[in-house]
Amino acid sequence: MSLLEIRHVDGSARRGRLSTCHGLVDTPVFMPVGTAGTVKGVTPDQIRAAGSQMILGNTYHLMLRPGADVVATLGGLHAVLGWDGPVLTDSGGFQVFSLAHLRRIDDDKVVFQSHVDGAEVILTPELAVDIQRKLGADVMMQLDECPPGDAPRQAVADAVTRSAAWAARCKTAWAAAGKLSAQGNAQALFGIQQGGVLPDLRALSAQRLVDLDLPGYAIGGLSVGEGHDAMLAVLDAVDDQFPADRPRYLMGVGEPRDILAAVARGIDMFDCVLPTRNARNTQAFTWAGRMRLRNARWTQDPLPVDENCTCYACRHFARGTLRHLFMAGEMLGAILLTIHNLHFFAEFMSAIRDAIAAGELAARSQEWLAAMYPTT
Repeated sequence: MSLLEIRHVDGSARRGRLSTCHGLVDTPVFMPVGTAGTVKGVTPDQIRAAGSQMILGNTYHLMLRPGADVVATLGGLHAVLGWDGPVLTDSGGFQVFSLAHLRRIDDDKVVFQSHVDGAEVILTPELAVDIQRKLGADVMMQLDECPPGDAPRQAVADAVTRSAAWAARCKTAWAAAGKLSAQGNAQALFGIQQGGVLPDLRALSAQRLVDLDLPGYAIGGLSVGEGHDAMLAVLDAVDDQFPADRPRYLMGVGEPRDILAAVARGIDMFDCVLPTRNARNTQAFTWAGRMRLRNARWTQDPLPVDENCTCYACRHFARGTLRHLFMAGEMLGAILLTIHNLHFFAEFMSAIRDAIAAGELAARSQEWLAAMYPTT
């Protein structure tokens, strides 16, 4: 049985429903990032009220602190998050890219120098699965190697070969554990496509993953410096490379224009730190584009961030108030803007789903892009 039920199709775009042990998820979906067992600055009730359906956690960071065994003892990542909805965990593969200066890699494993205390930490495909079992994620990711966007062809080819071999090892470990978490719940394993911006390597990576017949597939190795147009060229091939009945997850992408382009090319799932990180840096997302609340122009503005937004922040606080909170160093400013940004992304994805159901995604996307990214 497929995890994903496709309910509407508009060109290559799909509206569906993802089934997990912790509930259903309407797709396309955006997942807020809870790297260390928390979505920074907001409570689970606030995340739910904002409209978020699924949270992402990170194997590498939770492995270091507080440790997978501690998380398991505390009841799993759902309990640590205080979240009863679906959770997906990354495998630590992105840190192979982002912490390249703190690791060495071979065909068997990655050895990190912990950024916390400098200790050596080993991560193998089997350990990545075991850690994610203890975390209790509904969806776990294979361990992979993510090369930088400007990596030479041979380095990208080596990453494709290594990642495919690691996907097979992850599948073996996942199957040996009965495809169950340490808490006894069913877990789905997703493979991760690599290949940079090279079409032949992308196709090879996809085929090797599809041959493993996994519950879902992710497109990795993008949003690492390759540029918007190059990313779209990779996504143009997704429909032909992956089964139509499996969820497709574009990792680490959250720019609204990128989400729209990816949905139109058949992507179902997204995650990014953009709404939460940018909120902490005084930037609000709105249907009319980004708003930087530190700008002096908002000092005496009595209007909400978005007059049409129904989030808690927009119902109770003015732009001028938010600017004051940020200028005074009050944590409430970041909390309120995080609530707003999460609400915007959830509303944005809901509007995308409605547009797909109505067969109007292309037309509505043009309207949204014109408003969010004005040329003048």
